[in-house]
Amino acid sequence: MVKAVVGEETQLKLAEDRLEQSSTPVQVGLLVGKLSSSLDRGFVFDLVPTPPNDAGAPACSVVEPARDDKRKGSKPKSQPSDSSSLSIDKDWVAEHARQVSRMLVGGMKVVGMYIWASDSAFKNSNVMLCQTVMGVAKAAPLTESDWDERLLIHICYSPRRWTCRNCAVASNITSSSLRPCDFKMGRVLNSLQRFRCMYNFDIRNLFFLPVAQAVLFFPRLPIFHKNSSNLQTFTEALRHGISVHGKDLKSAKAMIDGNLVVNNDLCTSDGLHEVELLLPFMKDTEACSQKDTAGILDFSGSVCSFAYLNPKEPISQAVADIKDDIITSLQSRLDIICDEADGEAVTTETSGQQAKDGADTQEARDGISSETPASHIVLQSFRKTCSLSLPRRVLVPWLAGTFVCDYLQPSETFEVLKDRCVELLSMEAPTDNATILEPEIDAPSAVTKSFWDVAVPLPSASNSRSEKSGLNKLRGESGQKSSQSSNVNIMAAVIFLLLSITVGCILVFVKRS
Repeated sequence: MVKAVVGEETQLKLAEDRLEQSSTPVQVGLLVGKLSSSLDRGFVFDLVPTPPNDAGAPACSVVEPARDDKRKGSKPKSQPSDSSSLSIDKDWVAEHARQVSRMLVGGMKVVGMYIWASDSAFKNSNVMLCQTVMGVAKAAPLTESDWDERLLIHICYSPRRWTCRNCAVASNITSSSLRPCDFKMGRVLNSLQRFRCMYNFDIRNLFFLPVAQAVLFFPRLPIFHKNSSNLQTFTEALRHGISVHGKDLKSAKAMIDGNLVVNNDLCTSDGLHEVELLLPFMKDTEACSQKDTAGILDFSGSVCSFAYLNPKEPISQAVADIKDDIITSLQSRLDIICDEADGEAVTTETSGQQAKDGADTQEARDGISSETPASHIVLQSFRKTCSLSLPRRVLVPWLAGTFVCDYLQPSETFEVLKDRCVELLSMEAPTDNATILEPEIDAPSAVTKSFWDVAVPLPSASNSRSEKSGLNKLRGESGQKSSQSSNVNIMAAVIFLLLSITVGCILVFVKRS
């Protein structure tokens, strides 16, 4: 449970000035920071306002109660009504939280929301606020399962004051869902310790028993036949692989600056700390029947991960944040591909009509349209090798030497990246592209292979006919040599037999004489 919250004074004062100058009666947004279970404290790094929705309407507005004509004008328009309340587009705020959470690296999370409103409007909207916080918590979950609360900061402009509350994100909302907690401003960002990890992974099958055996062992990602109980699309198989690898990653040992992390000591040195993860070899192996396995999914690439740690937190927390960031990054990339595929994929009715029109390709007979995105292909029905490249992670400088991230497809440029940073994080776009980091040389990608291509590797399909004819010629020459050698051996055996009979006869004749 969070007992106290510390906000970054520089950023929160800038946000307060921005709100005051805007003259807006209400605004809703997200809290970006960190909740520390070891310290029972929350840290708020910045306030991120929720942008207008697709229709251009603000995410939050003030609802005035209906009044009789006789009572209209009884209060000045500058003074809000004591019975006014808030109307919040909860789904839009939750979607904003989902998008922002993708852009945060290890140790940074969407920890709640803030509201800029009058005291009366805030008090009359407790249920609405709790529902919005619950939506934010669901859209941007924290790693630790025991975190059943988020923060709600109220910035009141008449009189001017900041108050912070814990909001329980339980399924039922009661009068005790909002509980006050201590709040103060201080310097938080400048004291953060920085950790970086370049994690290279290759999730594939590492060994097999002989093909004659009835059972083969798969360390990670088998693809079962179509008659199996579970049919998997490319996305489902890859998501399962990320989940399995995440469990392995939790048990990995870590080295920081060349020293093995063995306890909960604090990090006392400054500067950027390099983290290396050491995974246990072949910890979880899945046994699969040879007759049930159709193919293998290979998943490999590099992930650049950053994490930020409060000096009073144990160094093991930085390791946990790095591990969480790696898996979250892979899942976010897959989600981005799925979101784009859902927007571009043809409808099921169109695919069915194409199949009825008499297309003779194997894909049509299997119910797969040529326009089907790779992420939606059912692997058991697709006979060809299929590959899926995930977006690469790009790091953008944010506050006080920290970074946020975004994911770029091969066709996207830095201009797209800058626009998203301005829209989602309300930050100034970098003017110098040299400050934007692209540390991932090999972006994560996945490739499907047939079972026999992995168990019994075949020659590459790109081999030329001359190579094949040379191989056949070599086999012919080898067979001819083998035949000649066999004939020589037979002749030698016959000669040896005749010599043996002759010698035997001579010995018998000599003995009789």
